[in-house]
Amino acid sequence: MRVKAKTIAEKILSFHSGKDVSAGDIVFCDIDFLMAHDANGPMAIKTFEEMGGVKVFDPSKIVLIMDHACPAPYERISNLHMMMRKFSKEQGICLIEGGEGVCHQLVVERGFVKPGDLVLGTDSHTCTYGVLGAFSTGVGAADMGAAFLTGKNWFKVPETIRINLHGELKPRCSAKDVILYIIGCLGADGGNYKAFEFYGEYLENCAEADRLTIANMVVEMGGKTGFTCYSGLGIEADSGARYCETIDVDLTSIAPGVAKPHSVDNYCPVSEIAGMPFNQAFLGSCTNGRIEDLRIAGEILKGKHIANGIRLLVVPASKDILLKAVEEGILKDLLNAGAVLFTPGCGACVGTHGGVPGDGEVVISTSNRNFKGRMGNNKAFVYLASPATVAASALYGVVTDPRCVAV
Repeated sequence: MRVKAKTIAEKILSFHSGKDVSAGDIVFCDIDFLMAHDANGPMAIKTFEEMGGVKVFDPSKIVLIMDHACPAPYERISNLHMMMRKFSKEQGICLIEGGEGVCHQLVVERGFVKPGDLVLGTDSHTCTYGVLGAFSTGVGAADMGAAFLTGKNWFKVPETIRINLHGELKPRCSAKDVILYIIGCLGADGGNYKAFEFYGEYLENCAEADRLTIANMVVEMGGKTGFTCYSGLGIEADSGARYCETIDVDLTSIAPGVAKPHSVDNYCPVSEIAGMPFNQAFLGSCTNGRIEDLRIAGEILKGKHIANGIRLLVVPASKDILLKAVEEGILKDLLNAGAVLFTPGCGACVGTHGGVPGDGEVVISTSNRNFKGRMGNNKAFVYLASPATVAASALYGVVTDPRCVAV
């Protein structure tokens, strides 16, 4: 007998397939919105053309964003950018040029997605839009090319893991510390092809930036999609919906944490590696490059200077955030403290250009991945942490628990 009470994922896939579906079903769905960036977008265009595509199914439902290697660092990338510009012009598709920001921040800022939508993107962190109540997930270039043509894609309806967040975070602890802790508990494959629903009073009261950080990293435990549920989400699971697992997390017990090289689930509290030297600090990315993150770093570094021998790279997640940081004086504080500013985008995070560490160097980063080769050098070591931990560490030149820094 079909289970009628549905999770959010089951609700959205039922609506878009026109069927009453439950976890485990295979469905073919209409897609509301497609996003492709300059890393995989050109391959998706080639796939579309190889399939005989002449016109995309609906240009108003597609956006192309240049964010992974902008401004173009060399000839090959520049030519791929030319391909995207030509395709967008021919098809009447919205194209966002390099320098505007990271795709996920731009999709949220510009209101491309609404609650209940079904969204595909050529980036694994497309799950970020779960913060808007959308079933959003990353796909490869072949799936995106086919979706350009048909407006459809197939899905296996995922089971859902429910995570209940209890209590309040302590000062200087953040959403980044929460999601790193959860990934450390579940493992990098602990949520393979699962949907996640996060609940708790914390999500009612925190900033959207915090909910974005949690939704963004769902994929780091294998998740297909994830929803940070609060009263303003715009969609909710049915009472009695079935979850494959329910996990309770006590926020009062969470301390500032890090993910050590070379896996996001290699978690430990900052206190366990406090005092460890490093070479470069990175503040940015679609996980923690928002104005709230820059404010935290600015608060810690205002009127001070980063340690000798340390490089601090700041990459706002979008141009709007950069301008806001200028208006608030945050950028001046960070630059006066010794930071270097780079174009809003993904380059330094993924290692396409800008801030590539040297052999054997250690980086502490607010980004979302630390596997070998991330940031452009497989002989470097990347630690993931919150903006407060990165700023405090840059100040002292060794990994530092932000709770030890007076403001």
